[in-house]
Amino acid sequence: MHSMTSGARRIWLRAARLVTGSFSAFTNGLTSAMPSGADKNVDMLIGGQAVIEGVMMRSLTGYSVAVRRPDGGVAIKKDRLVSLAKKYPVLKTPVLRGSVVLVQSLILGIRALNYSAVASGAEKDGQEEMSPWAVAGSLGMALLLALGLFILAPLGLTNLIRHYLIPSMSNFEYNIIDGLIRAVFFFVYVWSISFMDEIRRVFQYHGAEHKTVYTFEANEPLTVENARTKSTLHPRCGTSFLLFVMAISILVFSLIPSTAHFAVKFGARVVLLPLIAGLAYEVIRFSARHLDSVLCRALITPGLWLQRITTKEPDDNQLEIAIIALKEALMYDAVEDGKLAAVA
Repeated sequence: MHSMTSGARRIWLRAARLVTGSFSAFTNGLTSAMPSGADKNVDMLIGGQAVIEGVMMRSLTGYSVAVRRPDGGVAIKKDRLVSLAKKYPVLKTPVLRGSVVLVQSLILGIRALNYSAVASGAEKDGQEEMSPWAVAGSLGMALLLALGLFILAPLGLTNLIRHYLIPSMSNFEYNIIDGLIRAVFFFVYVWSISFMDEIRRVFQYHGAEHKTVYTFEANEPLTVENARTKSTLHPRCGTSFLLFVMAISILVFSLIPSTAHFAVKFGARVVLLPLIAGLAYEVIRFSARHLDSVLCRALITPGLWLQRITTKEPDDNQLEIAIIALKEALMYDAVEDGKLAAVA
């Protein structure tokens, strides 16, 4: 019985780690772009992702993963980023660019998550570098988990509600109920895994990432002392993006007749995800650049509320890791060789 319980807990932990990591990976590049005419030393926007016992930071042209090793040292993996949009300008088209960035971010994030699992000792029998097949397998598993838990199950429950409780509901009402159930599933899932020790530490590193980014945006030296005073809640966090996806999906899915066959409704929800993600990408980028607007501040407020679950107050050691990751990533965008692309 003990071995069965231990095995079930291990499977649940792996699933939680995979889904949590995939959510972070899916959104780690949302704001890693620089507005036209910006000063690289001042106005660069930084993206990041919490991983197992570490943080991945990405700048305009590079990324770095810093992980705390079991012996207390720091393992670092870094490289330049290759932008498909630069090679193929058509991919910069609004809405389409969001889907492209998110796919690239997901692949990079899964690799960072795998590296951190090995470097931190969480996966002692793992490989430091994932093969393309291993990346595809991880992405496929994450996709199946997300589709089953956040699309298939809510859709099935909504069908049951209409059949047994509200047979006369309109198309829009159907999608409102479906969207609300999906949101409840997401909130309950995130809240429940936040009590797991390993996931809680990931959420602490998420907080460290935000504090470090705030320090950079304030043009302050990247030190633990400066980062310690900053908030763990950030308006450009990918958590807000997920809420926009849920809200926009209600409107987009309303285009599909609720009386259609179940397979048609499920298939449409899967096929329309890239469009929804692209629209959400544009909304969050616009709102993040216009925080002086009452409307935009209202749009990001629910995301800040959710971050009270997905971010926790980090300790100084975790802040140190986030700072190292950011400094290493910024080296790829140095204005002068060997000089950080940040105000020192």
